[in-house]
Amino acid sequence: MSDDHATTFEALGLLARGLAGVDIEVQPLATLPGAAGRLPPNQAPPPARAVLAPKRLLLPEGGDARLRRAMVAHAVAHLRHSVPARPARTLKPMGIAVVSAIEDARVERLLCRDFPGVRGWFAEALAPVPDASDLGFAAFIARMDRMLMLPTWQDDNHWVNKARRLFDETVAAAGLEDYDAFRAIASILANDLGQMRVRFDPQHYAVPAPWRDDNSYLWDFGEAENPPDDAIALQQSGARPPPPVDATGDNGGAPPKGGIELELGRYTYPEWDRKQERLRPDWCTVIEKLPAWQGLSPVREQPSASNERLTPLALPRARHLDRTHRLRRQWEGDDVDLNAAIEVLVDRRLRLRPDPRLFMRPGKAPRATSVLVLLDLSESVNDAGQGQTARSLLDIEKQAALLLAASANARAGADRLAIHGFSSNTRNEVYYYRLLEFGRPLEAPSRAMIGAVRGRYSTRMGAALRHAAAHLRAEPAGQRAILLVTDGAPSDIDVHDAQYLIEDARMAVAEAREAGVRTACIAVDGAADAYVRRIFGWRNYCIADDARSLPVRLARMSARLAAAN
Repeated sequence: MSDDHATTFEALGLLARGLAGVDIEVQPLATLPGAAGRLPPNQAPPPARAVLAPKRLLLPEGGDARLRRAMVAHAVAHLRHSVPARPARTLKPMGIAVVSAIEDARVERLLCRDFPGVRGWFAEALAPVPDASDLGFAAFIARMDRMLMLPTWQDDNHWVNKARRLFDETVAAAGLEDYDAFRAIASILANDLGQMRVRFDPQHYAVPAPWRDDNSYLWDFGEAENPPDDAIALQQSGARPPPPVDATGDNGGAPPKGGIELELGRYTYPEWDRKQERLRPDWCTVIEKLPAWQGLSPVREQPSASNERLTPLALPRARHLDRTHRLRRQWEGDDVDLNAAIEVLVDRRLRLRPDPRLFMRPGKAPRATSVLVLLDLSESVNDAGQGQTARSLLDIEKQAALLLAASANARAGADRLAIHGFSSNTRNEVYYYRLLEFGRPLEAPSRAMIGAVRGRYSTRMGAALRHAAAHLRAEPAGQRAILLVTDGAPSDIDVHDAQYLIEDARMAVAEAREAGVRTACIAVDGAADAYVRRIFGWRNYCIADDARSLPVRLARMSARLAAAN
């Protein structure tokens, strides 16, 4: 290292020490030799980024003095305001990258609050604006970085604008010091990117902002056998170590394992006031979530007498009159079957008796069906039945839902099945769990999610039905239905009128019917006849006196809904 080079790094070390208040050694980052040879042909290595350790900052070679100054300031922001080495095994690679980007923006805001002049250092080092046609993960993060850094910057992308809105709302509500609040919005943004099918390649991704470090300071990947600096150098060389086993590949929309439920979004819905006979607008808040599952095993299907009868009853293909689907060789019809007519002429020449079935008529073609099974996840479903080995209604609900999903999974085609659940804790917290999505195969993550849900709180049925109907509106044209499984009348702790939520649920069913969504119910309650008939009508419910019969009843009712005209 030349004397001028050493002097430069000593000066940067003094800058870091002055901003952070602790001794920090600033050194050049050495790239491992031969790393570029491990990349695919014509694949450039990711750009080098600074590497931060508790007492040392490694800066990549090259770059002007202003960029290095911004690198030092960003590292100091982490040292002052970030908790290092948080466990990363609970996150997928994309989630780690989004949480890291939000954390970078948070600590930079805090540093700019302490040292206002530092904001200009970061603004000068901003990466060029990505092209609007670039919908890659790095481009989304770069545009978000610019939006969060420059308050006056405008972007026409919905996801980027949502990132700024959530960030600003969190700053106003919780302050910049609340890490958990920003971690929650990062989870929402990461889930949105997954829903948008944005591809993420962890092997070749580098933080877009050139002044930011590689975020290895923030995470503990559980690789104790590798010294931290060696693992960091591997990442900087372009040959990143593979992510943990539970975080590789595309998770197909599965939630991260962890002890915290992942919030997907919040939605407001009206509620019917039976005394005033009007809808209260934006009265209930539905909070979509994925249940926390931490190494849980999938629910094991337990043999029962009903299992053998379930499979042939599950989701038969509905059929409807379709004039594009023609039945040939009919005794009567509205058109002549030309092939049959030609065969009649041939038979006559051969002196054979012709087949008199010469006509065609419209037939019934398979029709797409979408059935959403909505499980009541209130506290009461945890109650066990009679007997020492009796299972709770929740366990039976899970078992029946899994059997039905397995049957639908075995029948590839137009039939689509989703499994969701709900519970409520007043009108402000109606929790809605998406356990199995339409079109998703029943795989281990979905089984684990279904096994992870717990019964809690109350049963605000109307808001859950409205939200389920909103999901079904996005389904292809065809038979669309909601099948609710519950163990009692709708209720909640902030409602004291026994008929209030019953009437609201009745109105929600009527609204769904007007939108082309049929709604039915299976009530595991011997005294349910009065309220389920009021809510769902005469033919759209059944009552299961014995919870053990739920799997068969669920299959039969779903079959009726799928085949209904």
